[in-house]
Amino acid sequence: MCQNIVGTADCVKQIRLMNAVRDNLTSNNFGTYITSGSFGEGLEMRGSDIDIMMVPKFYEVYEVIKPRLNPFVDYYVSMEMGDTKPGYSHLQLEHRDDFHVCEQINGKNYLSNALFKNFHWKAYDKRNTIHGPCISGEGGLLDHCICLHCHTWVSPATQWITRSSHSWPSYNVKQSIVKHGVLFVPIGVKESPNENIEWRISFSVGEKLLINTFTHTQLICYALLKIMLKDVIGSYSECKDLLCSYFMKTIMFWISEELSKCEWKTSNLISCFLRCVRRLIYCVEYSVCWHYFVPENNLFENKIRGRAREILLEKLFFLHSYGWRCILFSDQVSNFHDVMWNLKFKPHTAVSNAVEKILNSRALRHLDYSFASTDLKGMNMLHRGMNQILSCPQSPMKYMYAYYISKGCFLRAQFMLPYYTSDTNKYKYKKYKSCLSTLLQNIYHDAVSGWLMLASYFYKTKQYSKALQITMYSISKCSHEKLYPCMHILDIHHQLLKLKSFVKKEDTVYLWKKLLVDDISFARHSQLIPDELPMNEDNPPRFIPSVAYAFFLRFLCHYHQNNVRQCQDVLNDLQYIIAEHYLIAVKPFNFVPVALQLLYDLQSARQTFLQSLD
Repeated sequence: MCQNIVGTADCVKQIRLMNAVRDNLTSNNFGTYITSGSFGEGLEMRGSDIDIMMVPKFYEVYEVIKPRLNPFVDYYVSMEMGDTKPGYSHLQLEHRDDFHVCEQINGKNYLSNALFKNFHWKAYDKRNTIHGPCISGEGGLLDHCICLHCHTWVSPATQWITRSSHSWPSYNVKQSIVKHGVLFVPIGVKESPNENIEWRISFSVGEKLLINTFTHTQLICYALLKIMLKDVIGSYSECKDLLCSYFMKTIMFWISEELSKCEWKTSNLISCFLRCVRRLIYCVEYSVCWHYFVPENNLFENKIRGRAREILLEKLFFLHSYGWRCILFSDQVSNFHDVMWNLKFKPHTAVSNAVEKILNSRALRHLDYSFASTDLKGMNMLHRGMNQILSCPQSPMKYMYAYYISKGCFLRAQFMLPYYTSDTNKYKYKKYKSCLSTLLQNIYHDAVSGWLMLASYFYKTKQYSKALQITMYSISKCSHEKLYPCMHILDIHHQLLKLKSFVKKEDTVYLWKKLLVDDISFARHSQLIPDELPMNEDNPPRFIPSVAYAFFLRFLCHYHQNNVRQCQDVLNDLQYIIAEHYLIAVKPFNFVPVALQLLYDLQSARQTFLQSLD
């Protein structure tokens, strides 16, 4: 079950590692990026959003003592909590009377969460919407939350540091959480008279560190609570909006603090899960759910009450009467017995399922695409990644940085072609070498797509013979045992993944380099898009199957070399692989009509030429 829903411990570890490296490389002198939410914790739950917290570095919040002047900080903000609900604060901006995200009250400038969100919303695509404290992308898949940072721990949460009498969390974990400080999220208490100038104190970084200390049994309990909330409790219209996943996380933290860590073992999974369900019932029955870091803040205050509370309580008692089987009301675990049968008779599926989960991760695919679409024209990210590779003592971390550097170089090279005809030959040659060097760093994130970008480069610079050589090499790597996005693992892959030479538990990117045939994705206004492709350059196709693109690029090279017979042969191969969906999981860009049109024009031209000779 854990493989089917949560993933193995190694799978969770890989997702967390990829998030950490991507966040580190995406962060810059202007802001820090943090992948949060379920996926940031290493879990990909069905229907969950992808949450990214962006922390601008030109703000700094303090509570008591103003920090020393920092040349990178433009706005110093002080906390005022005397007239707010516990867990919230007013933020007063100092020494700026004209700042456009402030409201002036009694001669003081307070940061307005509403004006702050609107200001940053304008920097995003206008198709995005403001949802709670976040700016949500079109389709609601990706949520960005712009937060402010206080480097020091805040007084409302000081009691947490010394509260726990058990071994969880450990002293070192607590010190690490305190060291990271807290964040401030632009949202106030609903229906509060000063709602627009209130900011919620967020412990997201600390909560992420706490979940990273969970045993796999704790993680499964946490995931099961979230599934029960979304698939079972959320299926009742009267209860749909009463509870949220943050309440489940809070309950998990309190129980983890109360229980000894030795209790969280696989043999106790059912009893631990039922204990969490009973705690949820208790919280709803008495309308109380204390915030883990600030217990004075009752998360259920003015939320779980009246007739809605009675209906919710009735549903919870009904679910509890089924014991652990209540989770079987979710279709996500309806194939539980099939999974257990596979693990019994196919022990190698543990590794295969982990690979398949990461390979088909919608969230990881979206985040990796967003990362590759980041403006990487500068060299800061590349230099930072190289420094990390040189300084990291662990091989898995080195490979992970190399993977994302390769992903980043994918975009940089798309804007490095010698463009202006007025440039000197020396400058063009220098730019040519620089682009070539960048493309050669782009071949390490999978087995094929990086090479095809290099082939595109040679094609655009009219070096058709070199492009043909690289496309032939790329096609030779597109063998039937290869992995590709959004596929189902077959028996041949099960057998291959059993080989220790291909699977290193700590190194997924090693596997990608050997076996993955990733898609091609062109950036907007990319200089490497073939001129013959009738693309909307403002919004090119997000994913193009590499094997189809390799044959099409090969067709274009033969077309420009007037190789009519080879054009026809390649076109037949292209039609075949598209019809058979060979290494293709989604419908590819339709290359065939473009090729047929070009081939028809070429034949007509040859026929006209021969007629003129006669």
